[in-house]
Amino acid sequence: MVDTNKLIKIFDTTLRDGEQTPGVSLTPEDKLKIAIQLDKLGVDTIEAGFPITSRGEADAVKAIAEAGLKSEICGLARAEPKDIETALKCNVDLVHVFIATSDIHMEHKLKMGRDEVIKKAAEMVKLVKERGVPVEFSAEDACRSDPDFLIKVFQEVSKAGADRIDVADTVGIMNPTTMFDLVTKVKQAVKEPISMHCHNDFGLATANSLAGMLAGAERIHVAINGLGERAGNAALEEVVMSVQNLYQKETNINTRLIYETSNLVSRLTGINPQPNKAIIGDNAFGHESGIHVHGIINMPITYEPLEPETVGRKRWIQAGKHAGTHGVKAQLEELGYEASNQQVKEILGRVKDLGDKGKRLTDMDLDSIARSILGQESEERVLELIDISVMTGIKSTPTASVKISMNGETHVAAETGVGPVDSAIKAIQKISDKIAHIRLKDFRIEAISGGTDALGEVIIKVEDNEGNIATARSSDGDIVIASTEAMIDGINKILTKKKISSPKEQLANP
Repeated sequence: MVDTNKLIKIFDTTLRDGEQTPGVSLTPEDKLKIAIQLDKLGVDTIEAGFPITSRGEADAVKAIAEAGLKSEICGLARAEPKDIETALKCNVDLVHVFIATSDIHMEHKLKMGRDEVIKKAAEMVKLVKERGVPVEFSAEDACRSDPDFLIKVFQEVSKAGADRIDVADTVGIMNPTTMFDLVTKVKQAVKEPISMHCHNDFGLATANSLAGMLAGAERIHVAINGLGERAGNAALEEVVMSVQNLYQKETNINTRLIYETSNLVSRLTGINPQPNKAIIGDNAFGHESGIHVHGIINMPITYEPLEPETVGRKRWIQAGKHAGTHGVKAQLEELGYEASNQQVKEILGRVKDLGDKGKRLTDMDLDSIARSILGQESEERVLELIDISVMTGIKSTPTASVKISMNGETHVAAETGVGPVDSAIKAIQKISDKIAHIRLKDFRIEAISGGTDALGEVIIKVEDNEGNIATARSSDGDIVIASTEAMIDGINKILTKKKISSPKEQLANP
């Protein structure tokens, strides 16, 4: 049973403010996919979009509102009748009405005086309420507004029937101390629940959101992966895990679905979080230092503030110049090798030599070093490429057909894609999905030689639905073949890590 006195509600704006990230534009179908995942994740409110901006946006918001989700579905609207009517036609559960309250915005954008802003805000809140729909009111640029005027605006919309009040740090200029003080004043002036909407221009969006929570705010606006205008919004993953782990408060979020949700949003927006991003970055649970790895192997809590499994992740160890024997030995075991202490030291020596030369080692590099020293093949190759053919052209859809041996049985699959490489990868996955769901996480092509007949090297990173990660590379004059071989190599590495003991049985019972 959730303690409502400790419960912090999560208002997700990935589909509205998050989509305003430069370079991001989602189709209605993509927005619905994300909304379904957010509902599964457990967010309390999904801000589905800004309906007045386009016909497609309105259609997307309406589709989400009518999808039968458990989350409250919200549409954004300026304090304008046409915005509000458009949002209401989308059958949303909540209308998020906003108007700017800072002198900067009122003078240079709205061309309105203070009395006009107060009147407009109250009238538009009343308009929504007369239609029987709840309202969350936001004072845009609240944190650069005159505090006394801001309080007056909040009090007037409260009288008009606003159900929630939102304090918006629109340009991210607050710090935790000033935010705590402001929310404390607002809390004393109005009876309605308070929301926080913080931007990350100085990297303080999460900290400011939490400061507002400590001052009495009950709801926090967030976006998956910290997406949003300019430097983004407060990141859902940071806010939720901080609320629960650092302040012992509760949310309705199923934290084990955080990484899964992050990956979906990354894939559909084309925006990948930086590697050192808290909670969901590639390096968030990665370890290289020998001292750290030794501690992690003996007791994970020595160098991890939370278990990676709580957010749907797995820890991993990186070979490099800072590595130690314990880490290298653990990696070798994961790759399927048995090595003596002396062999581990020899392998570690080569790893450090390469690290000193500035090379970033991957598990495929460690695998190569291990094979040369131990004279072993680390993995049983479950998949082998037999043949591949591709068709592409200006007026034809790129198509690839692959023939693959899997556990000694021949499988054929064909797929279309945005290009021959994409088509080939999809065709391989169509076959490999019968035993394991493994997806391409990163893809890089490098030319080894010059000229039109250049030898190309493909380096990929793959990940399965349990968080196992592997890298692989292949070189060939034909980039499609190189990509195909690298993908098959990566899948075999994942299957080795998973230690599938009876793939034939799994193939028979996928």
